[in-house]
Amino acid sequence: MNYMIIRTIDIFVDVVKYLIIARILVGLFLRDTRHPVMNFLYQVTEPILEPFRRLLYKLNIDTGMFDFSPILAFLALELIEKIIIGILL
Repeated sequence: MNYMIIRTIDIFVDVVKYLIIARILVGLFLRDTRHPVMNFLYQVTEPILEPFRRLLYKLNIDTGMFDFSPILAFLALELIEKIIIGILL
């Protein structure tokens, strides 16, 4: 039973990471935020990325034109996944 829960968590985290990567890559080529693909990617990933963007702003970390919130989101997702799996094992 725990294996199924752990596998589900692993798949969920992987899907979220792939969606963030897709948002980054599609954002490089497609600037129209009204496009259905961009709209979907923004709706799914923005609730995850926005808190990290606000954190960087509150810490007064000027990243210029680069957005480091996906990197922080990846690290946080991995950390949360490891903690949950550690609790279940």
